[in-house]
Amino acid sequence: MIHEEDDFDFADFCLYTYVIVDDTIKRLTKTGRAHTTGPAPECSDSELCTLLLVGESKGWDVETELLSNMRAYRDMFPHLPTQSRFNRRRRQLTDLLNAIRRMVLQAMEIAQDRQCIVDSLPVPVMNFHLVPGALSGYRGTEWIVNGATYGKAVSKKLTYYGYKLHLLITGNGLILDFELTSANVCDLQAGSELLSGHHNLDVIADKAYISQAHASELAATNNIRLLTVPRRNQKVQLPPAVATLLNSFRQLIETVNNQLTAQFNIETNHAHSFHGLCARLIAKLTAHTMAIYINRQLGRTDWLNIKQLAFN
Repeated sequence: MIHEEDDFDFADFCLYTYVIVDDTIKRLTKTGRAHTTGPAPECSDSELCTLLLVGESKGWDVETELLSNMRAYRDMFPHLPTQSRFNRRRRQLTDLLNAIRRMVLQAMEIAQDRQCIVDSLPVPVMNFHLVPGALSGYRGTEWIVNGATYGKAVSKKLTYYGYKLHLLITGNGLILDFELTSANVCDLQAGSELLSGHHNLDVIADKAYISQAHASELAATNNIRLLTVPRRNQKVQLPPAVATLLNSFRQLIETVNNQLTAQFNIETNHAHSFHGLCARLIAKLTAHTMAIYINRQLGRTDWLNIKQLAFN
């Protein structure tokens, strides 16, 4: 946590984020711009990406709230875009933001951790009681065409409509990779697809990922050891101490899920389109990675809770 007595304040966080983003964009694009046609916008790509990441870190995921709050910092952001232009450029910069996330990952040694965890969390796209009526309209068609379905989050005893976000995180709480699927896709299927792009890992998962066939294939093709605690009715059981250790280690992803839900509002959708939803999700995941990176640059081992930062 950042406490009031800390020297690092909100303006410092904005500056840190801007410097990292601007340097990364220049390395990625050579010109410092994601789009080189036409005149340069008054609010540069680096500034807009910084606004996005700072806003997501603060929980200002509604653009009107973000732009309103950032008017107090005109010395850092002198050219704030209009709401419509902000939304349009956020969608245009989605790939760039994800590239920034990947570059920041590469700069952290903890991204090389070979002990990881895989799990999922729900991403509803609308309030459940509104779904039947909404599916017959334009917005409903937008979600249907892009694979939104009904799904269940068993741990939360929640039935919802939308998607499921599958996460691969390190033992240090760093999100290595992710995959967005329809809500009714089972964790085992999506998790296997997610892990197929990685090698040489020990991955801890819950009982939804139990499958000897999938575990054997991942071990043979990717040198991935998928570790799960057996169900009670299975013949082969782990020693109690080992089962306790795996369950304890797996709780870390619950911490990350709680951060994404409580601080980054990942289960609250303000997008009107699938492209808009993806843009917002990428911004949230990049902001989460950036917060860990800045923490480590400052020599902190705890979480950078941006909501606690002083405004003076």
